[in-house]
Amino acid sequence: MPAPPRTPTAFREILEQVWWRLDQALDLEMIAASARLGALEALEAGCTAIIDHHESPNAIDGSLAVITDACAEIGVRVDCSYGVTDRHRTAGESSTGMSAAALAGLAENERHLRAGGRGHVGVHAAFTCTDDTLHAAAGLAADLGVGVHVHVAEGPDDADAHQRLTGLTTTDWLLIHGVHLPDDHGLAGTIVHNPRSNMNNAVGYARPARFRGPVALGTDGIGADMLDEHRVSFVRHREDDVTAGPDVAWSWLATGWDLFPEATADRVRWNYSPMEPWHLAYSTGVAARDVWVAGRDGSCEQVLADGRATRVDPDRIRAHATEAASRLFSRL
Repeated sequence: MPAPPRTPTAFREILEQVWWRLDQALDLEMIAASARLGALEALEAGCTAIIDHHESPNAIDGSLAVITDACAEIGVRVDCSYGVTDRHRTAGESSTGMSAAALAGLAENERHLRAGGRGHVGVHAAFTCTDDTLHAAAGLAADLGVGVHVHVAEGPDDADAHQRLTGLTTTDWLLIHGVHLPDDHGLAGTIVHNPRSNMNNAVGYARPARFRGPVALGTDGIGADMLDEHRVSFVRHREDDVTAGPDVAWSWLATGWDLFPEATADRVRWNYSPMEPWHLAYSTGVAARDVWVAGRDGSCEQVLADGRATRVDPDRIRAHATEAASRLFSRL
């Protein structure tokens, strides 16, 4: 990306000058190229399942289908949601109630789920949504029998998220970040801890060990190398509590398997042994050599052989991503 208009010094400025500009520049072809590359890199890291929260306000319709198809092309499972938000109101639109962009985002979530896609109803964050939008998203999720995937209390702008979401959450919600949540936040669902993202955006440490409910481990889009994320989550935990061992961070990683249970039938052969928390916490260079993905009929397909994807040409995937990235750079 080219440099932002000015150097952001706070979380809200990082969102406005970097990530939200990126979202607005995306089109469906860029999304496809990005999803293929992300899925390929996930597979190469031994990760066969991705839970994705996507936003592209100028290319909403069909975006989740593009991501789903791209991941299927590589051979990786995906759970998709579109991040509904009211931050893109057009000139002349009322400043209250649901925006046209939020309605379009809800429609994309509904289309994807009713078409048989795996996913959640996505919400960007409480601080960029009206109460009407939050209630509509929760209602749609309940109607469709899924949870909501939402960023919660990542930065100080969203510190009151637990109050805004009180009475809406259920156990199948994914509550991403939780950095500024109080210990007794009262929300149902799984907290997803993203240590590298939180450090990168300087929003603070979530201290996930303090939460009584389930905690999973995520990357917030910074790749899909979950063994690397486990290593970072452990040392971040140990910095806060020198008595901490990597088994706690490993339990957060294991919670992710509960969120995508069909992926537990997949198999990975690694270049390292033993695959055990204390060894992996201090070992770099651990890589997947071979990956098999299980089908619904009990079959098993090898999608990575000796470190190389079998369904696609990785060089072509990367070349296409480079072309799309150059076009994105020019647009930005």
